[in-house]
Amino acid sequence: MSGHRFFPELKTSRLKLRNVNSDDTDFIYKLFSNEKVCEFLYDEEIFTKKEEAIEFIEWNSNPEKKEHNRWILVKKDNNEQIGTCGYDLWDRTNNIAEIGYDLWYEFWGRGYMKEALIAAIENGFSKMNLNRINAYVALHNKNSLKLLEGLGFKNEGIYREAFV
Repeated sequence: MSGHRFFPELKTSRLKLRNVNSDDTDFIYKLFSNEKVCEFLYDEEIFTKKEEAIEFIEWNSNPEKKEHNRWILVKKDNNEQIGTCGYDLWDRTNNIAEIGYDLWYEFWGRGYMKEALIAAIENGFSKMNLNRINAYVALHNKNSLKLLEGLGFKNEGIYREAFV
């Protein structure tokens, strides 16, 4: 897909990251209706109807124009969808954006999200000209905190009552 200047398809050794589309409805619904996956996603209610997955895809469609995106993480070896990541709240004046991500629980602990985030972060700095990337993590989500620290993120404190 040409025309994706800021949010192109990305490739890693095991993954392809492509922008979400209507073919992903079933996967998005499965992902965001799963309590284990959603335990630490504080900015979204757990999905209870397929329409919510359709709305999520619609919200993330046309990312170049809307200036936020969601990539689907697809395993190269079998085309299986395993998670998503992407950017929100892109402040182009100050070159800051927020990155978010989620992974189907059967793939936790295998380095897939680290691989995907390295590519997404590199894209943020090189294509989006970011000089700061924020990530908000639930305090009890130790694995996510460890992942971000391993990628060079600094814990700048607790954002109290932000999503109450």
